[in-house]
Amino acid sequence: MQASRDDFVIAIRSAFLKKENKQKFSLIALILLALIILAFEKFNFKAVSYLKISLKEIAYRSSFIVSIPENLTKNFYEKTKNHFFVYNENIQLKKDLKDQLSKNYNIEFILSENERLKSTIDDLDYFSDEILAKVLIDRQSPFLKSVIVNKGSRDKVSMGMAVLDDGYLVGKIVEVTYSTSRVLLLSDLNSKIPVDIMPSNLQSILSGTGKDYGTIQYIKDENIIENDSRVFTSGSGNIFKSGIPVGKIEKKPGSAELNVNFFSDFLQLRFVKLISFKKEEN
Repeated sequence: MQASRDDFVIAIRSAFLKKENKQKFSLIALILLALIILAFEKFNFKAVSYLKISLKEIAYRSSFIVSIPENLTKNFYEKTKNHFFVYNENIQLKKDLKDQLSKNYNIEFILSENERLKSTIDDLDYFSDEILAKVLIDRQSPFLKSVIVNKGSRDKVSMGMAVLDDGYLVGKIVEVTYSTSRVLLLSDLNSKIPVDIMPSNLQSILSGTGKDYGTIQYIKDENIIENDSRVFTSGSGNIFKSGIPVGKIEKKPGSAELNVNFFSDFLQLRFVKLISFKKEEN
């Protein structure tokens, strides 16, 4: 039994030795073949040239075939990456489109609601005539806060016209001569106009103080008005068109007064617009 085992081991070892001899012979044969080809290449034999071309073609085809799986994997990766990029971009575009449509719907709703409220109130709309005027020096004013402008009745200026500085209300016309007019500023003690306080949506009266600010009167509960609330003309009494910006609320700590800082600096007025708001039926 022991002899048979030894014979089996000897047979395996001899097989490996024979295989190693065959590998050595194959390597030597390849080296010799390469040397022979290099030697015959100097003599420009056609057979050698054909053999060389054939070997190059075989090497090129072999490398091409070997690289096919790598190229397929790379192309698959790029296509997958592009697919996910396009997919994410499509989702973002859909989201942006949805947000934009929502904004458009909100704008349409606000416009339609505005039209509905206008028709509910009086079915009236405003149009205006504008006159550009230059502010002149006023040395003999009977008012504490007023200015003179270089437009009068010859320019179709009339009593009660609104006076605006860059879209902000600064006063109204109280005197008209042939070539000039007097503007009573909102800060004058005699100035009182109806206003809306936003966003509280409260109606009140803005009175002048004789200083560079105004004050809110006739408010039942001033605590519901926030600091920096915006003040606009309310349109009550048909004195001014509603919605003209005037100023913003300043609440001082420990004081019940609601002061209004005007959007325009009345000391820096140079040119103003005189506007007559009229109503016409739609």
